[in-house]
Amino acid sequence: MGTRRARWRRLWGDRSRGVLGPWRRIREPRACIRFKCALTNTILDILRRRPGWVEVKEEGEWDFYWCDVSWLRENFDHTYMDEHVRICHFRNHYELTRKNYIVKNLKRFRKQIEREAGKLEATKCDFFPKTFEMPSEYHLFVEEFRKNPGITWIMKPVARSQGRGIFLFRKLKDVIDWRKDGVRTDDQKDETQVENYVAQCYIENPYLIGGRKFDLRVYVLVMSYIPLKAWLYRDGFARFSNTRFTLSSIDDHYVHLTNVAVQKTAPDYDPEKGCKWMIQRFRQYLTAKHGAEVVETLFAEMDNIFIKSLQSVQKVIISDKHCFELYGYDILIDQDLKPWLLEVNASPSLTASSQEDYELKCHLLKDTLHIVDMEGRLTGKEKRIGGFDLMWNDGPVSRAEGNVDTPENGSFMANTHLGYNNDRKKQLKQLFKPLHTQQKV
Repeated sequence: MGTRRARWRRLWGDRSRGVLGPWRRIREPRACIRFKCALTNTILDILRRRPGWVEVKEEGEWDFYWCDVSWLRENFDHTYMDEHVRICHFRNHYELTRKNYIVKNLKRFRKQIEREAGKLEATKCDFFPKTFEMPSEYHLFVEEFRKNPGITWIMKPVARSQGRGIFLFRKLKDVIDWRKDGVRTDDQKDETQVENYVAQCYIENPYLIGGRKFDLRVYVLVMSYIPLKAWLYRDGFARFSNTRFTLSSIDDHYVHLTNVAVQKTAPDYDPEKGCKWMIQRFRQYLTAKHGAEVVETLFAEMDNIFIKSLQSVQKVIISDKHCFELYGYDILIDQDLKPWLLEVNASPSLTASSQEDYELKCHLLKDTLHIVDMEGRLTGKEKRIGGFDLMWNDGPVSRAEGNVDTPENGSFMANTHLGYNNDRKKQLKQLFKPLHTQQKV
């Protein structure tokens, strides 16, 4: 099927096959959901265990596909999907998840806010370190580098993950060497194209626990960009480095990179102990040390990061009704308890590093599927589903019942509960109890 026709049919539906267009979004309950899954980790376990869901073979027709981004890139524009079909990525998710694109979009969005609402409001976007795309902004970077000699910078490849290709530096010579041939793989030696990186000001004063650096992994589920509808998960975790923090050894990845893929290769890494804290434990630790009010402010600033980053790409992401996306946000906190956005992952790791981690990811994925609602059980008015809380629904969502308060009246409390108790089983039982009662009748 041609690309233009596929897009037209995806947008408006195919009346000859009884598919409704976007003017009607009634979801019929489905007795059997056919799924495909490109991964072989926790998500496949969850899909296979879900009542009424049936796995289909390679060429079989499917209703739900947990695909990888390479399939999306190669097939999305040529695939016709019925009204009810869902896939787990937006077509151009990279506008948020590639390190160079997110910085570009955040810079543009900040300028827009400054024009429309003033400089003070624009400072709410100052949550990412000073960043330059390399090699295209090399000369701008050199100018900034010479203004602040001696500080540490970090270089990251824009499209790699798990800490691969990252290095820290303080000398311009290191970047000059990188420009010559340092970033070409063996397959690229004969190519003139250099892999894109970002050069980012390294946060030299991270908040430490037990002398070790950490960052936070937080999960945000986006069901739509236009209008923006986003859910925040209550669980998450802090990922610690295996080695005590110091700036005297910038070449030691075990000190500076918290990725589990890096840390588990450390000589003294203990797989039973791991390098993670559940985010509830982290929040309790901070509250005991700094007080509830300070911690509430910190977590509200993190909420601001989630919303502003999504708003920065809202007009550029293709908001296809068949798509949803579960993002993994990486947040670093400095000694002043200021949160910084490091990156957003379109394919956060779903491979468990411990039993506790496995349970977290199982619950996360189950609740994601509850919200996607292939079974057609929800009303669309829910503000909480399992461990997810609706934090944005074409505007901020209030914690109060009925949205009686607004951000303008001073009593507003956002409907976010990151790091609070996740009594998801009890909530799901209450949520689906009317459905069970109705089915019995």
